[in-house]
Amino acid sequence: MGDTARTRYRASAPRTQAMQDWPMDALTYLLLIAGRSGVGKSSVGNEIHHQLSEREVMHGFIEGDNLDMAFPIPWEHRLAERNLAEMWNNYRGLGHTRLVYTNTASVLHADLLKQALGGEVNVTGVLLTATDTSARERLAGREVGSALELHLRRSRQRAVELETESAVWVTRVPTDGRRVADIAGAIITLTGW
Repeated sequence: MGDTARTRYRASAPRTQAMQDWPMDALTYLLLIAGRSGVGKSSVGNEIHHQLSEREVMHGFIEGDNLDMAFPIPWEHRLAERNLAEMWNNYRGLGHTRLVYTNTASVLHADLLKQALGGEVNVTGVLLTATDTSARERLAGREVGSALELHLRRSRQRAVELETESAVWVTRVPTDGRRVADIAGAIITLTGW
């Protein structure tokens, strides 16, 4: 956010705090970004957040992988959806209607995520894709321990599952050989935000 935008945001903070009267049933715009490990979901999500912030577009950004990171894995408790519902309630209390949400399989669970957000939700789904070679290069830079081969194997399996199981309304966006800023810009254009 530029200095001018920061100044305007600070100046509007008291008004933002007063947004308790914001209509909680207003339409929610949800951007789901999915993809295999090493495809660049976090990088693209962060870049979308940056570009929207520079344009002063009010939005929230949540990395879904962090919503249920625990051991043993709490899937049966729907911890991710419960945490998402609580977080989104806080965003909505401040007047947010747009949410960028990244998670490996988010586009496969769009109905559960919409339910967690509550109300009417307009979803844009994006599946980031990459070749095995690109995913290997990216994961090798990130995984420095003994788990690299395990991550690569899981990433390959997940790429196949995501491609075959993702609905036709999910837009496939290749990431190979493209700049993160360009990918983020194309996705923002897709949303119309």
